Amino acid sequence: MDAVMDYRPALRERSGVGEYVHELARHVAVRLNGGDSLTLFSASWRDRLDADAVPGARVVDRRLPVRALNLAWHRLQWPPIERVAGRAFDIVHSAHPLLTPSRRGARFVTVHDLDFLDHPERTSREIRRDYPALARVHAQRASRVVVSSRATADEVETRLGVDPSRIVLCPAGAPEWAAAVPADGPKQHVLFLGTIEPRKNIDGLLDAWMQVIAAGGDALPLVLAGRAAPESAPTLARLTAPPLAGRVRHLGYVSDADRRQLYRDAAALIVPSFHEGFGLTALEAMAAGVPVVAANRGSLPELVGDAALLVDPTDSAGMARAIASAAFDPAARARLTPAGRARAARYCWGESADRLIAAYRAAASEPSA
Repeated sequence: MDAVMDYRPALRERSGVGEYVHELARHVAVRLNGGDSLTLFSASWRDRLDADAVPGARVVDRRLPVRALNLAWHRLQWPPIERVAGRAFDIVHSAHPLLTPSRRGARFVTVHDLDFLDHPERTSREIRRDYPALARVHAQRASRVVVSSRATADEVETRLGVDPSRIVLCPAGAPEWAAAVPADGPKQHVLFLGTIEPRKNIDGLLDAWMQVIAAGGDALPLVLAGRAAPESAPTLARLTAPPLAGRVRHLGYVSDADRRQLYRDAAALIVPSFHEGFGLTALEAMAAGVPVVAANRGSLPELVGDAALLVDPTDSAGMARAIASAAFDPAARARLTPAGRARAARYCWGESADRLIAAYRAAASEPSA
């Protein structure tokens, strides 16, 4: 069984989707039998995919303009992956909700969330152009639909009309490095980690942080770590004026090593998103013993259970109270730290990789493949 996985979200600065693609590919590659193979596909005009990006996986890297390729793939379903890659595959796995064209391979799509159906204004122009119009028909034509949470699986079934037997649940796993993070080290900041974009509700977080400051909260700063989308300029401009000036720092995208250090130094992680298809940073923080405040939307309640403080993302006062509790109240921290570690231990990349491999083999054996 030969599978190809679209690795492009992990090619450069990996966001949550990129980290998901990379880790899932890494764990699939080491679990395949000798007669099976995983190929990583990438196409970019300027960025190259290293041959050893994922040990055990083959690489197909093409110097192509990615926007032109996506337009042709999404709207024309051409050219087939066999033509672009120069070889055939039994499984063709897209990293997003739209199919990768193939002459004969069983085709998988990945649906991280369906926020683009209700709020296309929160997305990039390419997603607004193609996803709302095409996601339903592509999901119904796919051999399997891969999701990372039960909440997204339910949405795929009800809103895209996909039979649950064709939905493959592959949650993210707790990171291996997190167990070594000491829970009692000195804390330097309260942390948000993710792309600065409308769906992440950074303005709501800043409103809450202003109330933490007004209530005489701890002197720790709020750190925003993540690439800023172009439309986030007005949000970031707020950091230069009182009362946020000097109390909030934006670091931009951070490396793996820096990200781990940010968790080590964090008094709490805040995930204020209007919608999340999984919530990888919340899982990483829980695994590292960092108390979590999360929005009660999307998959976040499913992920954190009672091991985090859940808040309405539109209620800045409630968010401020939860931040103060998770970051500065010793009793709350004493409960949340062990509860988070125990919750995170339920999530394993290896189990998700095994589920995906089983789905690959089942699809490859079907007559339609």
